[in-house]
Amino acid sequence: MKTVVITGSTRGIGRGLAENFLKKDCRVVISGRSQQAVEQVVAELESEYPGRVAGRHCEITSAADIQSLWNAACEAFGGVDVWINNAGMSIARKPLAEQPVSELEKIVATNLTGLLIANKVVLAEMLKKNHGQIWNMEGFGSTGQSAPGMVAYGATKRALNYVNGSLQKEIKGTNVQVNTLSPGIVVTDLLVGDYDLASDEWRKTKKILNILGDTVETVTPFLVDGVLKTAKSGARVAWLTTGKAFARFLTAGFNKRDLFVEHEAQVQQSV
Repeated sequence: MKTVVITGSTRGIGRGLAENFLKKDCRVVISGRSQQAVEQVVAELESEYPGRVAGRHCEITSAADIQSLWNAACEAFGGVDVWINNAGMSIARKPLAEQPVSELEKIVATNLTGLLIANKVVLAEMLKKNHGQIWNMEGFGSTGQSAPGMVAYGATKRALNYVNGSLQKEIKGTNVQVNTLSPGIVVTDLLVGDYDLASDEWRKTKKILNILGDTVETVTPFLVDGVLKTAKSGARVAWLTTGKAFARFLTAGFNKRDLFVEHEAQVQQSV
């Protein structure tokens, strides 16, 4: 039975991954910035999977918090087999010249500095035992995509693949693995929060997202299966492949769907 730690797992993709690892008979450690949110999710999952869920709050930019999360997992379940660096953030879609400096500093601290700190702390522990997998989560920009308003987010995610490639060379010859998870376009608060849902830009973007996007419930079982089947470093488990995207566009006229009904309804209610 594998023990899996997932950063940023109180909601969205992280929560979906946690639920699906539990369905595969794994033990899961939940984490997030809010201790209250962590405790709530742990209680909900523990009621269905007793004895296989633990949790601890964790600020991804704090080496001490990352170490404490590792220690908590070891205390609860005796060790860590899989660590998924899922925690991240986005900022409002604006030209770089209009972005507040504070927002730029925050996204780099979370998505890049936090990623480096988490990998540093976890790799050091895994190398001591010569065992374990780290999975770092791709996002828009990781494979070279670019778009107006996405400079900062895309830059942090582009750096992720450099980090992965370099770390895979550093750990060569060990039994520790560094791999990549690519969820594609998943409908979460993080994605929708980038847009003004009353704008023309959103109406145009929404058409593409409805073709290429998917829900947490669709994507996370696939990612979990891929992680559990992987036995080597350098693997990449990707949901939205080039072939799948091409097929989606070819059949878009026959598959009308709206993935954002609930989010837009929430916005209308709040107006």
